[in-house]
Amino acid sequence: MSNTYLIIGANSAIAKETAHQLKQNGNYVIGISTKTESGTYDEFYTIENYLGGFPKIEKPINGLVYFPGTINLKPFNRITSKEFVSDFEINALGAALSTQFYLSNLKQAQLTSIVFVSSVATEQGLPFHASIAMAKSALEGLTISLAAELAPNIRVNCVAPSLTNTPLANKLLNTPEKVEASEKRNPLKKVGEPVDIANAISFLLEEKSKWVTGQVISVDGGMGKIKI
Repeated sequence: MSNTYLIIGANSAIAKETAHQLKQNGNYVIGISTKTESGTYDEFYTIENYLGGFPKIEKPINGLVYFPGTINLKPFNRITSKEFVSDFEINALGAALSTQFYLSNLKQAQLTSIVFVSSVATEQGLPFHASIAMAKSALEGLTISLAAELAPNIRVNCVAPSLTNTPLANKLLNTPEKVEASEKRNPLKKVGEPVDIANAISFLLEEKSKWVTGQVISVDGGMGKIKI
């Protein structure tokens, strides 16, 4: 049976890989982004930002994924109040507002799932990550709160990757030396690929995970839990 999935932040590398997997399984995938159509989706909308102006969708939605994120890495004493607010709005507030807007669509469907995308930085103390760690920690709090409030009909989970080879992380991986250093810091000695994160998101959206809710699942090569 075909389901309808809504992907917000639809032009990220992980979002497009997730959409590809969902479409391979015969599902209908709608994309929303602040950028133009990527050619990946069955239906696509461009919006100005992730704080409002969401398009109305006149059908039940079986799953929603919120991808927008930032990598604003600075020493703590150099982060401005404007940057703290911007990171919070993009990573956490946008997730809350977009989910709120489409909640009636989600309630119309069966086997419904919401997935947010956090970061290993909420679990492992990393220098220069104060702003992003604050914002993503708020997102994880939203995850477990909504999981309680929307049970039993809507499941809510979160995936927390470590560094992944995407355009957003380009500044951290744009030389062989940077890639090698990142691989050495990871217990599995690799940098994640979009497919690694998309595999977990697809699982959380679909029926195989029907007894999983309120979880923050690390997809990080063990970085958040172990040190070798």
